[in-house]
Amino acid sequence: RKLAGRTLFITGASRGIGKAIALKAARDGANIVIAAKTSEPHPKLPGTIYTAADEVEAAGGRALPCVVDIRDEQQIGAAVQRAVETFGGIDILVNNASAISLTGTLETPMKKVDLMLGINLRGTYLTSKMVIPHLLKSRSPHILNLSPPLNLNPIWFKNHTAYTMAKYGMSMCVLGMAEEFRGQIAINALWPKTAIQTAAMDMLGGEGVGRQCRKADIIADAAYAVLSKPKDYTGHFLVDEDVLRAHGVQDFDQYAVQPGHPLLPDFFLDEAPEMLAKQMEQHGATPAFKPSSTTPNSGGPIESTFDVIKAVINNDVVNATQAMYRFDLSGEHSGVWFLDLKSGSGSAGQGEPPSKADVVMTMDSSDFSKMFAGKLKPTLAFMSGKLRIKGDMTLAIKLEKLMSRMNKAKL
Repeated sequence: RKLAGRTLFITGASRGIGKAIALKAARDGANIVIAAKTSEPHPKLPGTIYTAADEVEAAGGRALPCVVDIRDEQQIGAAVQRAVETFGGIDILVNNASAISLTGTLETPMKKVDLMLGINLRGTYLTSKMVIPHLLKSRSPHILNLSPPLNLNPIWFKNHTAYTMAKYGMSMCVLGMAEEFRGQIAINALWPKTAIQTAAMDMLGGEGVGRQCRKADIIADAAYAVLSKPKDYTGHFLVDEDVLRAHGVQDFDQYAVQPGHPLLPDFFLDEAPEMLAKQMEQHGATPAFKPSSTTPNSGGPIESTFDVIKAVINNDVVNATQAMYRFDLSGEHSGVWFLDLKSGSGSAGQGEPPSKADVVMTMDSSDFSKMFAGKLKPTLAFMSGKLRIKGDMTLAIKLEKLMSRMNKAKL
């Protein structure tokens, strides 16, 4: 009961990780300010600030649900004032609210950019600024941001620059404020080692991603450990599993949605985004994000395959097919390639297709080579999960005729 009687102001606490942290503290008898936007049931997302408040009180805590858009200074100010009037002060701030869009620069509308920067960066900064005067009056003041270590490897920027900028903004708040308030407030960041099953994760990976995740309880337990430390424990960028191992936890299967199933590493740690997308697909998920491809090595097997393709396509093939293909390849020889069997006498090569693709095929580069070598048919590749097809399946099947011509050409 280390958090008994303490008041936690948690943004985005109506569901997911924020609610899990709230319930963990509530079991100690803590006071929880549920600062979130959802006051009415959402058609796609579970929970409201009021259902979360009921759960907090059922768990043994006291709850204060507040409708708060953390981009709105007046709403934050009103919620902070209500918290102080109701509970006598604020001891802990958990900056959990976040917005995400894993899209590239050209695909991200400015409205989405403003949303992510407004919630993740500005909202975290603003909420912290308004709560800190009250934390300075607490005996055990903490700020905990749900944000990643500042990994400056370009791979974590190239696919979703706006999201990374916004999320790292939360981490930079930790970096700066921890030094600014050293000795007065403990300010730390916490990030999951693996994907956590939340509504956001379901949207990013589809229904099949759940069994590759851990439950939000692991973040709640790690947060509890951090928030139980003295105020001189500050300026740390922590990973949930590392925190719990340091506290003697050895059984991590208890946190798995499906114990024993391979887990998906989270962003911003060690695994490259291309590998994350590939692992999601291998275990039945459908990643909503599209890691950008790198340029394949000149003279590699993919380029050799396209040299053969160029040699066999002609007007007859184009007239019989009438389709524009795009190939998004991952793995050792990753890259974007196109096959134009729609105009003129046809063309093929590296890069974006000259016009909108009728069929987009996503697969590992090694499977692509096998497919065009006649060792793997597109239909079997699709059925086995090695090939993802977006567009007209009949056009994908037509490629088998081209592959047959290619193999005769090789002979």
